[in-house]
Amino acid sequence: MVLGLLNPFCASANMLAGRIKEPKMKKDGHPDYHWITVTLTDGSTYQTRSTYGKEGAVLNLDIDPRTHPAWTGGANTLLDRAGRVSRFNNKFGGFLKK
Repeated sequence: MVLGLLNPFCASANMLAGRIKEPKMKKDGHPDYHWITVTLTDGSTYQTRSTYGKEGAVLNLDIDPRTHPAWTGGANTLLDRAGRVSRFNNKFGGFLKK
């Protein structure tokens, strides 16, 4: 007799012995994956597969990689609210490289 069949904690051996039924996948466990159209801020479009909406849906982006500063490396400007940036520069100006 195989040692694994005697072990009540060995699930694979118990499945082989017929003591535990093989688990079955649930039906409709995955979302519907279909084609949609993505419209960028400049009006250009492309097709991709997604779970967004229904088949043929259009996803209009407000921010995309062509315009967002995180991807374009845009100007590093700081908004000076209530003089915080200028106070920081006055206090720590000697530490910063110019």
